[in-house]
Amino acid sequence: MSRVQLKLALLGLLCLLSIAAALTFGPVDISPQQLLTCFTATCPTPVIDMVVYQVRVPRILVGLVAGMGLAIAGAILQNTTRNPLADPYLFGIVSGAGLGATIASITLANLLTLALPLAAFLGALFAVMIVVLIAKALQRMEQLLLAGVAVSFMLSAISQFLLYLGEPFATNRVLFWLMGSLARVELANFYVIAAVLVFALVVILGFHRHIDALLLGDESAASLGVDADKLRLMMLALCAALTATIVAYCGGIGFVGLMIPHIVRQLLGVTTIPLILGSMLVGGSFILWVDVIARTALENAEIPIGIITSATGSIFFLLIMYRTRKN
Repeated sequence: MSRVQLKLALLGLLCLLSIAAALTFGPVDISPQQLLTCFTATCPTPVIDMVVYQVRVPRILVGLVAGMGLAIAGAILQNTTRNPLADPYLFGIVSGAGLGATIASITLANLLTLALPLAAFLGALFAVMIVVLIAKALQRMEQLLLAGVAVSFMLSAISQFLLYLGEPFATNRVLFWLMGSLARVELANFYVIAAVLVFALVVILGFHRHIDALLLGDESAASLGVDADKLRLMMLALCAALTATIVAYCGGIGFVGLMIPHIVRQLLGVTTIPLILGSMLVGGSFILWVDVIARTALENAEIPIGIITSATGSIFFLLIMYRTRKN
């Protein structure tokens, strides 16, 4: 077994241990023995059965695939743009999703169960389309990030204006949703996110040699027969669809796509396959532990996980800047 395979095996073990540990945390005390009984036979009480199968298992599964998806999206964007600060949220995806959720909350208040995630998804895709169109009009794909930041501010301004005009209850609902949370997720959400994640993974692994060629520069990639702009657009659309699906169900969970690929790159290198597999395992484990902190840090209250990831990510961002300056 090579060193990279050994590290991936250890990260896989970390992910499994994180899943097992996350099942034991929560307001209701459930011992590991009771959990084992639930999965091998019948839960000791109906309350434990309800907590395990209707609350914790859906929450952990959705958190796992959400963390995996956000980490993969960040890793691919950083490699295809050769920008270590690239993150799916810098392309205006959250701002677009927020605008969609704002419009749905104002106009479809009675159908929010279906309308909110759908509108958020469409809003996120709309934001990415604008970013891509601007970058194509400028004929400079390396300006994708700057276009994304500009679009993000523009869509946020529209959302804030609509919320300012809207009723206070709808405003609070959208603001809470934008903070990111796994409190309202269901098992059906896991199936949707997992399906998009598997599709993205298959496409990325199918083009992993092309993505690796981009790391050498556009001219070198072209000499190897890779259309850099076309590949970059395809990967951006893929990452946008993956991130938009996650945001639609979990709200805004920032900085995961920035932090996790940086950590994994130090462990496994920059080539696509080990980076993607490592990012999946670390990203899934990271969100599970963030959710555990969110559920247990305060008594009788839950912290939105987007607050924790943003606080952690901002410190990580500053550390990257300091390290870059030092080098």
